[in-house]
Amino acid sequence: MYNYTNNLFVDSPSGERRPSFMAPLGQSSTQMALRGGVLELECIAEGLPTPEVSWYKESGDLPSSRMSFHNFQKTLKIADVMEADAGDYRCTAKNSLGSAHHTIKVNVKAAPFWISAPRNLILAPEETGILTCRVSGDPKPQIAWSVNGVPIKDSPKDTSRKVEDDTVILSDVQTGSSAVYQCNASNEFGYLLANAFVNVLAEAPRVLTPPNNVYQVITNNPAFLDCASFGSPIPAITWFKDSQTSILNRDPYVIHNNGTLEINVAQSLNSGKYTCIASNNLGTRENHVYLEVKEPTRILAQPEYMVVQRNRKAVFECKVKHDPTLIPTMNWLKDNGELPDDERFLVDTDSLTINEVTEEDEGTYTCVMNTTLDQDSASAMLTVVEATPTPAIVYEEPDPPTDLELTDQRERSVQLTWIPGDEHNSPTQKFLVQYEDLLHQAGVWHNLTEEEGTKTTAHLDLSPYAYYSFRVLAVNHVGYSQPSRPSRQYRTNPAAPDVNPTDVHGVGTEHNNLVISWKELTGLQSNGPGLQYKVNWRQKDVEEDWLSETVANTSKYVVSGTPTFVPYEVKVQAVNDYGNGPAPEAVVGYSGEDVPMSAPESVQVLVQNGTLAEVHWEPVLTSMVRGRLQGYKVSYWRERSLHQAEAQQEEQQVLLFSGNRTDGRLPGLKPYSLYTLNIRVVNGKGEGPPSPNHNFETPEGVPGPPSFLRIKNTDMDSLTLEWGPPQDNNGRLTGYTLKYQPVNSSNELGPVEEMMFPANETTVILADLKYSTRYKFYFNAKTIKGSGPTITEEAVTIMDEAFIQQPIVDVFKVRPIGPAFTNVNSSVVGEEGAVISWEYFGPDKNVYVEYIVENSKEDWTKECVNGSSGSQTHLIKGLKPGTSYRVRLVVKDHSEATIHSTEELVITLPEAMKSDQVDLATQGWFIGLMCAIALLILVLLIICFIKRNKGGKYPVKEKEDAHQDPEIQPMKDDDGTFGEYRSLESDTEDHKPLKGSRTPSNGTVKRDDSDDSLVDYGEGGDGQFNEDGSFIGQYSGKKEKDTHEGNESSEAPSPVNAMNSFV
Repeated sequence: MYNYTNNLFVDSPSGERRPSFMAPLGQSSTQMALRGGVLELECIAEGLPTPEVSWYKESGDLPSSRMSFHNFQKTLKIADVMEADAGDYRCTAKNSLGSAHHTIKVNVKAAPFWISAPRNLILAPEETGILTCRVSGDPKPQIAWSVNGVPIKDSPKDTSRKVEDDTVILSDVQTGSSAVYQCNASNEFGYLLANAFVNVLAEAPRVLTPPNNVYQVITNNPAFLDCASFGSPIPAITWFKDSQTSILNRDPYVIHNNGTLEINVAQSLNSGKYTCIASNNLGTRENHVYLEVKEPTRILAQPEYMVVQRNRKAVFECKVKHDPTLIPTMNWLKDNGELPDDERFLVDTDSLTINEVTEEDEGTYTCVMNTTLDQDSASAMLTVVEATPTPAIVYEEPDPPTDLELTDQRERSVQLTWIPGDEHNSPTQKFLVQYEDLLHQAGVWHNLTEEEGTKTTAHLDLSPYAYYSFRVLAVNHVGYSQPSRPSRQYRTNPAAPDVNPTDVHGVGTEHNNLVISWKELTGLQSNGPGLQYKVNWRQKDVEEDWLSETVANTSKYVVSGTPTFVPYEVKVQAVNDYGNGPAPEAVVGYSGEDVPMSAPESVQVLVQNGTLAEVHWEPVLTSMVRGRLQGYKVSYWRERSLHQAEAQQEEQQVLLFSGNRTDGRLPGLKPYSLYTLNIRVVNGKGEGPPSPNHNFETPEGVPGPPSFLRIKNTDMDSLTLEWGPPQDNNGRLTGYTLKYQPVNSSNELGPVEEMMFPANETTVILADLKYSTRYKFYFNAKTIKGSGPTITEEAVTIMDEAFIQQPIVDVFKVRPIGPAFTNVNSSVVGEEGAVISWEYFGPDKNVYVEYIVENSKEDWTKECVNGSSGSQTHLIKGLKPGTSYRVRLVVKDHSEATIHSTEELVITLPEAMKSDQVDLATQGWFIGLMCAIALLILVLLIICFIKRNKGGKYPVKEKEDAHQDPEIQPMKDDDGTFGEYRSLESDTEDHKPLKGSRTPSNGTVKRDDSDDSLVDYGEGGDGQFNEDGSFIGQYSGKKEKDTHEGNESSEAPSPVNAMNSFV
């Protein structure tokens, strides 16, 4: 082994030394690598300064694409090793004192690898085939052949088989000599094994290409027509086109070995039907395919380079010619990418439009026309420049058209032409053609038709018997032009009417007539002179002839002497001196109505409840209605309450039930009442006679609310309630129900008390109430049907006089009193409180008590109070003793605006009473005593710890006594209820412990949560510790014991308990 330790300090006194190699040793070494593997060369050098290592190959360049350096270039790795990687590799270690070199000679060996593996053979009988197994490797591989898994040298001799190293020659094979040949090539680094199946087969030809394939190709491109075949011997392929003779291997045709026919440069004349024939000595097969040579796609009008001002429009054209049998697809690209997703880019069939161009739109735009066979493209650049100022464009209405001419004049039509006027920078949108009829309405122009702004001709349909003049108006974005000069007059000849009057109706105005009305024709519709109207009528469903009358210059005709409300068929026809109008259609009308002759019968009332009843009746015969039935009118009224003997008839109520009804409902009745009703039938003429009056009674219902509830004689623990009976008893009163409950200062409700009273009582005195407490009362009346609506009131009992001081009140008016408040008073409660009382009768619920220190500039303090109507009180707490406050009541709406406000009350609180008590915690003697006790407790605790470390015993009983906490009492009594609170009078300062005291009344000390020990969790007998403090026993007893067990312990008291007793 090389000893480099002795050379550490040879080169220089400072420890620097020349590089030397620790591995590999010597000047050179040899390393072998396998082809395809990874070559790893390593040189480890030492020296000071640390040498740098570099590599190079003496016989060539390092393979940069397959090599990598590692470990600070100490390691060179070459992947996928090749034969060319063999050679001498030199690593050099160099520092400032010199360099060292080592050469590694690399030899590359190779496991066998294929040059040409044997392939499967299909041979026909008497054919010759060759199997080749060519491999390479280093060292050269040995090749061994086998047949069907048996080495050839051990297989039966076959004269048709000859083996020459890596080649097997099969000559004049016969049917039945099919076999599997294996080639095994091996050297010391591996082996290769390949199988080749030799199939001796006699098979007639088969064409594998599907029949009637259609091949499409673009002109001047090569075309390939397939004719894949199978057979043994291998079939010979021959091609024919249409009915021509055989195609030879001559221009423009080439027949490949696999049977494919190639046409080097296809032309349209090459289109047609091609037939391929596969034949061998066993038969012949043919197949037909078709070739279509298409015209190429070409861009005729390419997009051009454009320079466009910003915010203007850019249009690129791209007109394309393509084969009509191919479907083209146009795509536009910007800088070889997709167009931006922007609605400003509009793609048409042969153009791209970019509206309102910006600088971001600059670039190269390419139109690409694709078909299923080819494509063509063209590009152009777009440059966007700043817009140059242009003079302001003035937009005005167009000038009127000129030179109106009438051509193609016919009986009912004419053609009008004109010349447009100046558009004034706004394109004409449409032309409006108007006419004037000088015969019927001279001086009045009517709209006839409209034409698009690009047209200058209009075909006009005309009416007979009119003297026409025409004019034209042009319309653009600004507005209408002035009318053109009228055309020359054009007259049309008279004719019979084309239309009849419209809106024909037949309605009677009296019980014995029929009024036939219609809408007259206009002069232009008359079509000629002598316009009249032929009126026809007859009774419907009656066998009789039409009656008629001809009238003129009117729009109605009255037929008299008709039966009442009978259907008639009527029609009106227009006639003039030149003939009659078209045959009119008949419409149905009715002669006049008369009031009904009879009343509904069999009236019955079914009372549903105290407020609803159903009424039923027999309908009136149609003949007695004598008109169009409108419905039935029910009139009903309340005669009296069943409480009252005398009638007190109320206002009559009327309900109309439309149509041919036979029943209806009467809502809104009052319970326990007597009602009367009658029914009439109604038609278009009026009402018929009433039916006989029918009486019915409604049953009892729940009563209305008591008429009032008053609170009087309020005292400390009692008050008086007075009430009045309901205005609507709705039955026989059975009594009253009173519920009441206290309300605390936070508007929380207490328990409810309930009382019942007979119907003849109107007052009650409530006793045993709490003083200075607000109560809410709920009061309603009852009948046998149930309780009626509840009314509520609130009241406050008077406070104990011992806690009320007479207020020092200075009242002065600031603003007018709000109309919603009365009886506003105040009183002082103690040194920090005041009670405000009032009566409120307003509808708004946002009521507040506001107060502020007198002469203060701060904001008012606001407290929300109960907004119910009636008497209310509110206690203001936390006021400063000896301070005067201004107090007021306000009502606000939802926007916090003040609606009502009371006068301001000035309330002055009394000065705080001086206390003669001395704060014990500030006395010096008390502080000294507490310090002494704390020091004594500390000393006792130290003694306990010392004793414990010496192995002393602490009985569990004593431990529990020391840790008892009598202050931890159950939250509830045995009956599960909370204990009652003591009154304020019984709580005095003498019964409270000192602030911060931890000593309970029985002298025990509560155990700190941190004083946990094994004593509390033991399960055995007395625990012991040996001299080193280790635990040697178990404690007995439970961690939790009853309270009486701790008090009855007979063990000596602990030092802690002793100290607590002392204190």
